[in-house]
Amino acid sequence: MRSWLQKIGYTDVDVAALNIVHVAGTKGKGSTCSFTRSLLQEWGKRTGFPTKIGLYTSPDLTCIRERIQINGQPISEDLFTKYFFEIWDRLFAQQQQQQQQQEEIAAEDERQPRYLQLIALLAIHTFSREGTEAAIFETHHGGEYDATNVVSAPVVTGITSIGLDHLAQLGPGIEDVAWHKAGIFKNGAPAFSAPQEPAVEAVLKARADEKGVQFEVVPVNPSLPLTANALRAPVQRINCSLAIALVNAFLSRKSPLEEKTLSEQDIQRGIEHFTWPGRFEVVKTARCTWFLDGAHNELSIGQAVEWFSEMTTAPFSRDAVQARPPCIIIFSHMSEERDGPSLLRALASAVEQHNVRCPEMVFTTYQERRDGAIRPDKTLKPPDNLLADLPKQYCDLWKSTFPTASTIYLPSIEEALEYVDTAGQQRDNLQVLVTGSLHLVGGALYLLQRWKQPNVDR
Repeated sequence: MRSWLQKIGYTDVDVAALNIVHVAGTKGKGSTCSFTRSLLQEWGKRTGFPTKIGLYTSPDLTCIRERIQINGQPISEDLFTKYFFEIWDRLFAQQQQQQQQQEEIAAEDERQPRYLQLIALLAIHTFSREGTEAAIFETHHGGEYDATNVVSAPVVTGITSIGLDHLAQLGPGIEDVAWHKAGIFKNGAPAFSAPQEPAVEAVLKARADEKGVQFEVVPVNPSLPLTANALRAPVQRINCSLAIALVNAFLSRKSPLEEKTLSEQDIQRGIEHFTWPGRFEVVKTARCTWFLDGAHNELSIGQAVEWFSEMTTAPFSRDAVQARPPCIIIFSHMSEERDGPSLLRALASAVEQHNVRCPEMVFTTYQERRDGAIRPDKTLKPPDNLLADLPKQYCDLWKSTFPTASTIYLPSIEEALEYVDTAGQQRDNLQVLVTGSLHLVGGALYLLQRWKQPNVDR
């Protein structure tokens, strides 16, 4: 990464000048980064610094430009195109000018940045060219060997909840995962972590000591508002508390004012203006209320069901089961890296634990449209043919747990949404949980947004 960074014209000093908050973890990275951006932006509105805040996250849900944002908005198509080709030309200009043998060209290609590395470089270039005064970077998968770890001098680092995910790259055990995540710790930058299980916390502390880093575990902030919609999911209180600690540490080192901590008003407004699509998101249409969460590991799927259960229980009811209307769940998980059946079993366990009444289950794939059309700004590799039998396995597995439940497989997200929307004609305010993958939730959000536009055929 560092050699490519130099090719596009940047040094470590240039990157450090972006004033970076670097965040790693298994679950809650995106939410924590978005809370950090929102809180810092409210401070900036009140004090005049910072006025421009960059945010780099992954993956995207509905378009690639979501990965690179300024003040909470994806950069425009024009800016994305302009800056992409600026770094492309710098990376490949020498290769294009030289006449080489085909074998030499192939060998050189192997040393060129891959997709995630290229987008991370693009984010650094964009934030530098746009003059952001602070930037928040979310790691892709790990930390130690992650492309974003080219950041050598962050202002502050944060670790969200750590669990068993991406084990092929980071495992085999949770201690190994923690070791990788703590790779973002840098001498001179304080590190903060959400509460972790003891084995994980021990690894994080050891890595902090090894790197000479001040390390602190952040408990849930008791002053957070109890009724804020953005904090209805209990895990979001953890993520928001970590974000507050990150912003206060950032301000203590970078604020030009004597005041160095967020005010109560900053926190309240930051929470009110917090948005993070596809995570604990609610969308209402004429016939249904859609609850969307891109949970894709066993830790997060339980949190999604807990949130859904709380959101769909009638207030002040003595009988939570009877107060909750029957729902439909749409599920898809087509990954070569993760164990989809284990994820579905975790979903079934959470449904039982939280007394969710789900007489009908819809399984689908990551294909958005029934005609198979793929949007040009959609970054999704088609699933391997080896995964083609997964939906049938899912149907059988769900029936083995809930023998009376109805299951159906529909080959596209569009067909799944239309099936459920039609079911909404027979039920008053049908409530639908869409979960299992960010690819599923991204496709569903894109289609639901289109439904809300006038003169758009379904």
